[in-house]
Amino acid sequence: MQYFLIIALQGFCVYHAIKNKNNYYWFFVIMLLPILGSIIYLVTQVFSKKDLDLVQNEIVSVINPTKKVQDLRKQLDFADTFQNRVYLADALVEIKDYTNAIQEYEIAINGNYTDIGVVKKLIGGYYQLEDYEKVIFCAEKIQDKLDFKGSRSQFLHGLSLEKIGAVEKAEEHLRQIDQRYSNYEERYILAKFLIEKGKIEDAKEILSEILAKSQHMSKPNRSKYRSVVNEAQKLVSSL
Repeated sequence: MQYFLIIALQGFCVYHAIKNKNNYYWFFVIMLLPILGSIIYLVTQVFSKKDLDLVQNEIVSVINPTKKVQDLRKQLDFADTFQNRVYLADALVEIKDYTNAIQEYEIAINGNYTDIGVVKKLIGGYYQLEDYEKVIFCAEKIQDKLDFKGSRSQFLHGLSLEKIGAVEKAEEHLRQIDQRYSNYEERYILAKFLIEKGKIEDAKEILSEILAKSQHMSKPNRSKYRSVVNEAQKLVSSL
């Protein structure tokens, strides 16, 4: 298997060298030093500095996930702007520090809930912390906006309403997420919600639609939603 991978790597490098009319000596480097030569060629001729910086940043993020946060805090200290604070909050979300992320988002909007993007991020953060009252509070600030309708934020709003016992309002918002060709995970959760409320036929219709569309998904989507489709199939079989 390793042999074929090396051959494939060499083949790509040779093809790239020919296509881009690189110096002939690269062919000797690639062929005489199969692994090392190919790696050197990729690093120096294929990947741009931007690509290498991106890879390096990803590696650093894995080894030291708080480094990005530390760097962004320094950036914020240097220039205390709305965008820098949001960048910092986003980085905190990436490491699942929702409490501090929410604090930064709240400082950024400073009580003015007109930035829909940030309010949506607040909704996601508060939901992760199971602060359903705050989810509802934030959602109500933007629920009349077009970007809110059918969004993940509206879905979390519906789930939060259910948590506090406002079942009818919850269903009203959850049903907004029932859109064909998308929102498969959310629609599966909606179907479970409807089953719990005794609305079996409505749930079956949603699950059947998910299963029907799964037959025509692209390969990436089929992989992405495999677990949801499998769970939907199990749920349909149990009804």
